[in-house]
Amino acid sequence: MSGVRRGDLGTYFRRSQFEPLVSTLPYEHSLDHVPKNETVVGTDTLIGVKLGSAIRLSILKLDGIHFEVTVPNNGKVRDLKQSIMMYVDSDEQSQLGHRHISWKHVWNNFCLSFGKEKLVDDDARLHDFGIRNNDELRFEHHVAAREEFRHPRVMKPRFFYGPHKN
Repeated sequence: MSGVRRGDLGTYFRRSQFEPLVSTLPYEHSLDHVPKNETVVGTDTLIGVKLGSAIRLSILKLDGIHFEVTVPNNGKVRDLKQSIMMYVDSDEQSQLGHRHISWKHVWNNFCLSFGKEKLVDDDARLHDFGIRNNDELRFEHHVAAREEFRHPRVMKPRFFYGPHKN
């Protein structure tokens, strides 16, 4: 396992192989808050936060509900959106069963904001906005600029050449 990178444990272990391995580890008081049914990826993220290679952010939805996601320290807005989509999809799946969320619709009509700045550029780094560990971001309504809605093809003007009345 010396060649295994952090984050690759899910590809090397099945859950049945992972549980006995975890049970042999010494008891750690700092992991008391970890749920018993936590996945390998979730545990890996918690370890990343503990080691300082990831940050935890609190997200406030428009309905007033908070939830937390984790992204790498050098993460981009795109990584944050991906973490939010994974969290919300798994939460909806566990609570309501199969349900599809149109994320294209969500990101076209809403955006994340930190302070007074809207995070609309997916390639912008989170630390460029001053976002640090345990900060709170909010969903806000977003009205996209008119240029973003241009049709991919140039529309030809269409004229009606019907019978002329004299």
